[in-house]
Amino acid sequence: MRTISLKRVVVTGLGALTPIGNDVNTFWKNIKAGTSGAAPITRFDTTEFKTKFACELKNFDIEKFMEKKEARKMDLFTQYAMVAAQEAIENAGINTGDIDKTKIGVIWASGNGGMQTFEDQIVEFTQGGFIPKFNPFFIPKLISDIAAGQIAIKYGFMGINYCTVSACASSSSALVDAFNYIRLGKANVIVAGGSEAPITRAGIAGFNALKALSTRNEEPVTASRPFDTDRDGFVMGEGAGAIILEEYEHAVKRGATIYGEMVGGAMTADAYHLTATHPEGLGAKLGMKEALEDAELTLEDVDYINAHATSTPVGDISELKAITGLFGEQVKKLNVSATKSMTGHLLGAAGAIEAIACIKATQEDIVPPTINTTALGEGIPTDVNLTIGKAQQRKVDVAMSNTFGFGGHNAIVVFTKVKA
Repeated sequence: MRTISLKRVVVTGLGALTPIGNDVNTFWKNIKAGTSGAAPITRFDTTEFKTKFACELKNFDIEKFMEKKEARKMDLFTQYAMVAAQEAIENAGINTGDIDKTKIGVIWASGNGGMQTFEDQIVEFTQGGFIPKFNPFFIPKLISDIAAGQIAIKYGFMGINYCTVSACASSSSALVDAFNYIRLGKANVIVAGGSEAPITRAGIAGFNALKALSTRNEEPVTASRPFDTDRDGFVMGEGAGAIILEEYEHAVKRGATIYGEMVGGAMTADAYHLTATHPEGLGAKLGMKEALEDAELTLEDVDYINAHATSTPVGDISELKAITGLFGEQVKKLNVSATKSMTGHLLGAAGAIEAIACIKATQEDIVPPTINTTALGEGIPTDVNLTIGKAQQRKVDVAMSNTFGFGGHNAIVVFTKVKA
């Protein structure tokens, strides 16, 4: 029987494109400062929509990163992927001739793929008298896996390449998969992350129909208010997050800067409901338990949990039930925060962005805040430190990120400071 020795997996590059910063440094600065990215939607006329605001990117110009001709071949979600991946790849220094690119992979997530492309083409199709004529780039712009392919094509990365789709857990699923492939020796480096561009007419109207979005149109800046008594749904966000995961010895040998270590991950299912989380958080609790077992860590080791906490009435409570149910009295010694209060909910890209927040938290020993929460809602435990209002300086050796998606998907990732 073949014995497999699991390899260590470290973080050597980061890239972020978010509603509160178009690069990692700006994103992290604004996260620490408690900056909200919510504002009235500028992309289309919202007169007839129940929700008229979102967390859009600010001052984003794709022509700063690629020629207009190339950008037109990509949906926004792929454009976002290319920008975040570029920052991470340059940050990691892996786009060089002396690195074996056959052992560099890309696992990229998107919960929805090319929503704007699909919407535009169907509208054009119906307005054209049902003539079966489509743009030749319709399918290549639409499909969710195309971002992974485009990244690999640009940089010549010939290793593992595919897309993970598990709704709002998608990019955390990508991280777990990348982690496992590297520690099994199937790749030296993987560009992992996710991107989403759901602020379209169909995206907003669809989530409005589910009654999932906040309709706090008069005060969008404070609309995303996890755990608050007046929370009424999530705020849509857009953007991308990229993380370079690399085998430890490979990173050390090439003299890479190491930002942290990924030590565990798990994926579970609620097996309960199409859109609602399990009311007792059973799937989330199982996922956190398995992620810590995978990392060979105890409950006492965890310092910070970046909660999925989307600001929905049911979801926030079920997640805290999972956390308190697993951690028991230990919950009083850790910090929990909901960074979606600032970025909005980036759907399939949320996990990657929140993993970056965890990695930066371990680097700087700072827990980012939960903003906009003024009065805890009914059923929200008062003995959990939800890091309300402002960032908190504390030792953060171990950080965990929770992500959950429609369909009952749960993905949990665990990061630590790197150990020699």
